Amino acid sequence: MKKVIIIGAGPAGLTAGYELLKEKNNEYEVIILEETNEIGGISRTVKYNGNRMDIGGHRFFSKDENVMNFWKDLMPIQGKNSFDDEKLGREKPLEEGGPDPEKDDHVMLVRNRVSRIYFLKKFFDYPISLKLQTFTNMGLIRTIKAGFSYLKTIFVKKKEDSLENFYINRFGKVLYGMFFEKYTEKLWGRHPSNISADWGAQRVKGVSISAVIKDFFNKLFGKKNKENTDTSLIEQFWYPKFGPGQLWETLAEEVENEGGTIKKGYSVKKINVKGNKIVSVECEVNGKTEKIEGDIFISSMPVKDLVTGIQGETVPEDALRIAKGLPYVDFQTVGVLVKKMKLENKTKMKTLGNIVPDCWVYVQEPEVKMLRFQVFNNWSPYLVKDAENTVWIGLEYTCSEGDEYWNMSDEDFSKFAIDELASMDIIDKEDVLDSHREKVKKAYPAYFDTYSEIDKLIEYLDGYENLYCIGRNGQHRYNNMDHSMVTAFEAVKNIKTGKKTKENVWNVNTEKEYHEEKK
Repeated sequence: MKKVIIIGAGPAGLTAGYELLKEKNNEYEVIILEETNEIGGISRTVKYNGNRMDIGGHRFFSKDENVMNFWKDLMPIQGKNSFDDEKLGREKPLEEGGPDPEKDDHVMLVRNRVSRIYFLKKFFDYPISLKLQTFTNMGLIRTIKAGFSYLKTIFVKKKEDSLENFYINRFGKVLYGMFFEKYTEKLWGRHPSNISADWGAQRVKGVSISAVIKDFFNKLFGKKNKENTDTSLIEQFWYPKFGPGQLWETLAEEVENEGGTIKKGYSVKKINVKGNKIVSVECEVNGKTEKIEGDIFISSMPVKDLVTGIQGETVPEDALRIAKGLPYVDFQTVGVLVKKMKLENKTKMKTLGNIVPDCWVYVQEPEVKMLRFQVFNNWSPYLVKDAENTVWIGLEYTCSEGDEYWNMSDEDFSKFAIDELASMDIIDKEDVLDSHREKVKKAYPAYFDTYSEIDKLIEYLDGYENLYCIGRNGQHRYNNMDHSMVTAFEAVKNIKTGKKTKENVWNVNTEKEYHEEKK
């Protein structure tokens, strides 16, 4: 048997473990090492006082049928007699005949996609739609300027050597200034002119004014479908009844049922190499060090930590410099339980308690640091202990580990976040019932500093013939869950077939055909 060591129990690591074990041929011994005591990485579900938080918001949708079938095999899709259809007037589910969420816990709900922009204390569709309300909110002068600005981009394209130019080419300078410039700077702590255009190609390449127009007419003439719709423009998606972590916890159980081992609280600190192979890793466990040997190593840990942890051979100076310079953005979220929201539901969509129907809302207001807020009731009413009488909101922030916001106490940062939400007229502070703060290190790999040289680092890492880098942090690539899973599929395929090149693993999500927006 070959001993496979997998670093990280997030979507990529768990998928790789399951794919190696599922054929029951006893060819592989699989050990998954997870730094924390939780399953799912940033896709986990946090439980607090009977309520559940989705860290960052996770829609289960992919254009890859293998991924969709993988999810569906783990958790069946709801039937038509569901909580949603009866009480919320949702659209017809994607499939009929599945379980009823009011009776079954192991189920994926079918959700309506609603995410909007909050700007000038008004709601704008995201992506921008061709609705009368959009033009009314913008006002006549802004609308005219935006129109001419976009028309200019049809004839004059900027060189896409920055994220700023990427956005301007697709939306025009006026809309870029309204909806992308300041928000992106809040998110990354850098102006878009100093961020690689790769991030746009990774996340929102398919979203543009022309894509919005095409989507409008496809929908108007009944031709809209999964194949001709950008991921950012989907109207429905799947969602586990108790949050994304429920699906990954289910997968972890399957891995263990197939004979795999998941070790929690194992923080990999050193990677011992000999020649062109990794021979073992050293983990910090309850203050002690434990060495674990293996034949094959699959890593979803941050590339920076992987390279700086290599021992036994001298890492080339250039590779070490690039790895140390790779930037990350850290993340904080505050769950706020309130009696009610001040916002009125002016849409035609029904919601429990008549709250706004959004899953998440992008906050463009420049005077606040908040990036987005989620309404957990709309992801799944089962995330909320009392969904009929309370609203459970998640307030999202990026920061840098060790800065003034990161170092605030839970009480002080929660108060700061609640004050911002109240200043936007979203809630009244006297309606707050409870709050909870979560912090995530290295949540988002960033596309500046030494990122421009990452190809050199990839070449170095590929020199270790028994090492496979997968997942978001494992590749320093802002992947969604489905793309992280596909990197695992490809890595396992290589392991089983003996394929030497790892180009197929690194090339996942570089076709840039579609990517769901994230912040």
